[in-house]
Amino acid sequence: MSAPMKNRIDFLIERVEKQNPSANVKKIRAAYECAAQAHEGQKRRNGEPYIIHPVAVAEIIVEMGLDTDSICAGLLHDCIEDTEFGYREIENKFGTSVAELVDGVTRLGMLRYSKEQEQFEDLRKMFMAMAKDIRVILIKLADRLHNARTFQYLPERKQRDKALETMEIYAPIAHRLGMSRIKWELEDLCLRILDPIGYQEIVDGLEQQSERYEDFLDHIKESISLKLNEAGIRHDISARVKHIYSIYRKMYSQHKTMNEIYDICAVRVIVDTVADCYNVLGYVHDLYKPIPGRFKDYISTPKPNGYQSLHTTVIGRDGIPFEIQIRTEEMHKMAEYGVAAHWKYKQGLDKVGNEQAFSWIRQLLEAQQDTEAEDFIKAIKVDLFADEVFVFTPKGDVVNMPAGATPIDLAYAIHSAVGNRMTGAKVNGRIAPIDSQLKNGDIVEILTSKEAHGPSRDWLKIVRTTEARNKIKQWFKKECREENIIKGKEDLDRELRANLLYNGFYENEEVIQNTLNKFSYQTIDEMYAALGYGGITLTKVLNKVKDEVGRVRRAAERLEKAEQMANQPQQQPQKKNKHSESGVIVEGIDNCLIKFARCCTPIPGDDIIGFITRGYGVSIHRRDCVNVRINEEDKDRSRWVNCWWDEDLLERNNKFSTALQISTRSGTGVLADIAVLLAQAKVNVRDLNARDLEDGYGVINAVIDVSGVRQLKHIMTRIKNTKGVVDVARIASDTGR
Repeated sequence: MSAPMKNRIDFLIERVEKQNPSANVKKIRAAYECAAQAHEGQKRRNGEPYIIHPVAVAEIIVEMGLDTDSICAGLLHDCIEDTEFGYREIENKFGTSVAELVDGVTRLGMLRYSKEQEQFEDLRKMFMAMAKDIRVILIKLADRLHNARTFQYLPERKQRDKALETMEIYAPIAHRLGMSRIKWELEDLCLRILDPIGYQEIVDGLEQQSERYEDFLDHIKESISLKLNEAGIRHDISARVKHIYSIYRKMYSQHKTMNEIYDICAVRVIVDTVADCYNVLGYVHDLYKPIPGRFKDYISTPKPNGYQSLHTTVIGRDGIPFEIQIRTEEMHKMAEYGVAAHWKYKQGLDKVGNEQAFSWIRQLLEAQQDTEAEDFIKAIKVDLFADEVFVFTPKGDVVNMPAGATPIDLAYAIHSAVGNRMTGAKVNGRIAPIDSQLKNGDIVEILTSKEAHGPSRDWLKIVRTTEARNKIKQWFKKECREENIIKGKEDLDRELRANLLYNGFYENEEVIQNTLNKFSYQTIDEMYAALGYGGITLTKVLNKVKDEVGRVRRAAERLEKAEQMANQPQQQPQKKNKHSESGVIVEGIDNCLIKFARCCTPIPGDDIIGFITRGYGVSIHRRDCVNVRINEEDKDRSRWVNCWWDEDLLERNNKFSTALQISTRSGTGVLADIAVLLAQAKVNVRDLNARDLEDGYGVINAVIDVSGVRQLKHIMTRIKNTKGVVDVARIASDTGR
């Protein structure tokens, strides 16, 4: 063992002994020696010995105040994944508890934040791991925190991916578990990667004003401390500038510059008792003028993650506002380390005491058993990451809801029967609309009736929580099957007609059966019912019908062409080994002027024919163009000539313009998604514009350059699969080539 590492592990042991005298120090030291041996010769990306990372993770775990097994698991957390030291070896040497913790952290490390379906499954596993043993996620947070401190050694693309994953998954989980210290550091470290310019702007601004802030906060600390000493209140007072990400978010949400943000200073007063907290609040308001509406009492009404404190914003000297937080020492530990602060592994796991703290995990999982991937992601963003509001029942019970929740959400949160029998609501003693958004402190009474006929379908557009939405859908699924079938059929028929797919769907049994098989329905009525109560979206069914109808129509066209060729054999012109600069060879004419007709924009792969114009060369059309009329009545029949594409065209990498018309559902983001898709496909875009129609649909017109039909079909297929796209078709181009 090198001298620096020996000093570091000795310091770690010293901290453990000081914090928890009953800790098994011998076991921790053995875990270190085992990890050092397993990782011997391994290096991190910055060139340091790998063992530095597990030790750093263990140090964070010690700071959290976790037990011996957690510290051992922190030291061994990468052994299963990165070394030959497996589960059985860890179990035999350190016990089942440590082995399961290491295995749990290893499994979480395998999760990948990518596509929605994958994200859905990964997050589900993560929550299950949390619900089973919260120590797993605490160790994982410590692991992610130390890794975040060294993100700069990763490749640039991986830096951004890891930072985004951390910002959207791990930081919110740390917040939900009340671990503010870890949350703040994760957010600041990620911001430095995701927006280095914005990050540095704030850092520079704080450095420029450092002396001013220091003098300002010193004066406040002195004034408050003097007042509390006179009152005989024991206290510990500290002051700081708010975290960089907190300032960053405020700048961008309020559209302000650094110089326009004033309340970036915060003072914290820690006292002995709850009574002292409220006494200090009174003295602070005597010293400084409070800002109305900026007082929050999280002591009487704690946050769901257990956070307690008094918050007030006051005006200091020179009219500068600042925040003061007042709490007890116990509250402070909870604020800093959240669930880790009161975890009782030292005396044995108290699962009952922590049941309420993690009930939200189980509720979320139960609500998502039969939910589509995209719906689950929406639920995560709403139920997990959003701010909460606190409302009271008439009995005085506190119920926390996501911001934007309505009385309907509250009714279903109480019980499904309450929601299904709901007829209205009173907010603060007055009748309120059922779609009104609840606010902190509202007293809400749900009005019910036994004669109520259940929820309205319009409620699905009103509710905020996934729990309420799922319960409403379940009611319609069970109680209104016949009504669902009728509504589902009406909605589907309307969309089929709008997309010219009605006959193609109903006139072909194969199309119907393949569509049902795609969604695992036995009968078409089952699919109608699912559409009616919202169990499946119209868009998904419509996309499948498009694919099936298109496939059947193409097969029919191929059969028809084969029959025509069999019944009317024609001598095909023999293609000679000629080459053309334009890419098209015209039968019987060499080196003639070629132009591509704008009415049909032919591209390589299309079946083409030429028309000899007067003075402008040969105009090339697709044979299925509406302007191609070759019959006995056509006076210009003799001017149509056979032509074909040059076989060497692909080697020249020529590009041909063609136009697409994309039918969409009106909404935001579709145009941007298509633009990104075309950019990723490395397709030159000559024109791209969109307009909304009055019937809730929209149209996007695009003119793009492609090498031929094969590439075009690939692009059209990708566009068709884009969320919000109803149909894609080739149309006449206004630009030409």
